[in-house]
Amino acid sequence: MASVTDFHQISPSNLYDYSIDPTMGGTHGKQWVLLAAGSRGWTNYRHQANVCHAYQMVHRRGIPDEQIVVMMYDDIADSEKNPNPGEIINEPSGPNVYPGVLKDYTEDDVSAHNFLAVLRGDEAGVNKQTEGSRKVLKSDGNDTIFVYLSDHGGKGVFAFPRDCLYASDLICTINEMAEHQQFSKMVIYMESCCSGSLMEYLPKTTQVYGVSASNPHECHCACFYDEDRETFLAGEFTSCWLLHCSMSDLTRTTFQDQFLYLRQKVTQSTPCQYGNNELSKLMISEFLCPPDSTSRSELAVSAKPLKLTQLTPSTEVSLTIQKNRIQRETNPEKKRALQSEYDKLLQTRRSIEKTVLDIAHRACPDRGLRALSERRPLTRLEDMKDVAEHFKRTFTEWYVEQDDAFVLSQMHVLVSLIEAGVEVTRIKEAITHVHSERIP
Repeated sequence: MASVTDFHQISPSNLYDYSIDPTMGGTHGKQWVLLAAGSRGWTNYRHQANVCHAYQMVHRRGIPDEQIVVMMYDDIADSEKNPNPGEIINEPSGPNVYPGVLKDYTEDDVSAHNFLAVLRGDEAGVNKQTEGSRKVLKSDGNDTIFVYLSDHGGKGVFAFPRDCLYASDLICTINEMAEHQQFSKMVIYMESCCSGSLMEYLPKTTQVYGVSASNPHECHCACFYDEDRETFLAGEFTSCWLLHCSMSDLTRTTFQDQFLYLRQKVTQSTPCQYGNNELSKLMISEFLCPPDSTSRSELAVSAKPLKLTQLTPSTEVSLTIQKNRIQRETNPEKKRALQSEYDKLLQTRRSIEKTVLDIAHRACPDRGLRALSERRPLTRLEDMKDVAEHFKRTFTEWYVEQDDAFVLSQMHVLVSLIEAGVEVTRIKEAITHVHSERIP
């Protein structure tokens, strides 16, 4: 799949004339930013590149480093596959976005557990495997929080290298933070497949607003395939979001202005709003520009023409990368080895599909096939976590191989079984049984 979207500068402010409630105006508290890339590996280059670019944007806007937390595996800048060691780019021929990026949480410290601990300011709850401080958001009731996440996702789940973030845990953490007055307002941007399914239960009566790259059922797309690096540089949603920030005066641009821009420019998935939409009337500067910044309005620049190219569903990225490697390889022996790797990828995917089908049949013979095609709303969040965690522990090898996008794309089948009323114990028994039959 390959398609192109043109970026053209539009007037970012005054798209709508909002009357802002004075009680929602800027506070004199701190602005906290949490940026997290949930993946590792060269194939997933784009997620860490997204976060590096996002860091450069908020740092340039004047948010001090002590109020920014960055979580990324940090294995691509110096990867042997990087033709330009020490460099990470997020768009074709773009600037190096790696220099100066914070290394608060790297390698195995990048986890859903630590993400939630950082978000709620729980320094004691951080599980640190490497040296370094246990940096968390030390926010209070006067402060704003901006959160951005980028990685693979599925129905009710967002991937991290060693564990998963579930909708139930995200919503529970935010509710607890609101109850303990740990922020005045919070905004969450999430780029992943089915990202809407993690945010559709954000409380509408709390000062939390979320924007997802896709609705609860959709795949999200990667973009900018780089021939030299043999990987994708960015995600469609993030490219649009960061471009809009770069060409906007954030003191005169609301989150609603930006959302309307995203709905117009993101063509391969459907950005959605969740939580308290009243917060979309706020100026973005309330979260991403310190009030004492003298140059924040001058940072708005005219964006150069940019095209989103090679738009490819996340579930197809690893296959597309491997196909391109095969096509470029001229050495017959190496070409055969690459083809063998591609065939193994396809075989694994067929095995995953058959396994999920077998689980559905065993758990509920009457609706096994229907569960494959149904896209039921996720309402039983805790049950989903219970079943998905059992599936992950049982089929660990599929997650270790880092083809998370395809594995997570099958989570809707488990959701369909749960929402159809199949008992959790029965689904878990089916998972265990089907796995036991796969062992030689």
